[in-house]
Amino acid sequence: QVQLQESGPGLVQPSQTLSLTCTVSGGSITTDYYYWTWIRQPPGKGLEWMGATSSTGSTFYGPSLKSRTSISRDTSKNQFTLQLSSVTPEDTAVYYCARGHRVRGSQWSEYDSWGQGTQVTVSS
Repeated sequence: QVQLQESGPGLVQPSQTLSLTCTVSGGSITTDYYYWTWIRQPPGKGLEWMGATSSTGSTFYGPSLKSRTSISRDTSKNQFTLQLSSVTPEDTAVYYCARGHRVRGSQWSEYDSWGQGTQVTVSS
């Protein structure tokens, strides 16, 4: 069974770049037909799809965050990484990595594996 685990700093200063890594075990990020995804949930709000990388390394981003988001991967470590630049307090959220079968699922239940989530606070 595949497992995902987010890691990274819990506190980021405004205007800096948030960087999180998702380590995948029990399965390869290069396996066909999977999309490795970043999702976040600000306090008191719903889940927000941020972007994804495919099994071949293609990347896809949500329109509202596209200018500030970069997703990369390290296949030797079976990890994929989120970078969000120029953060503000509005980027404070729980950040999740997840596995899906489409670039962007229409329902959150389509993501069959999730990390536990990591709280990131943007504050000086």
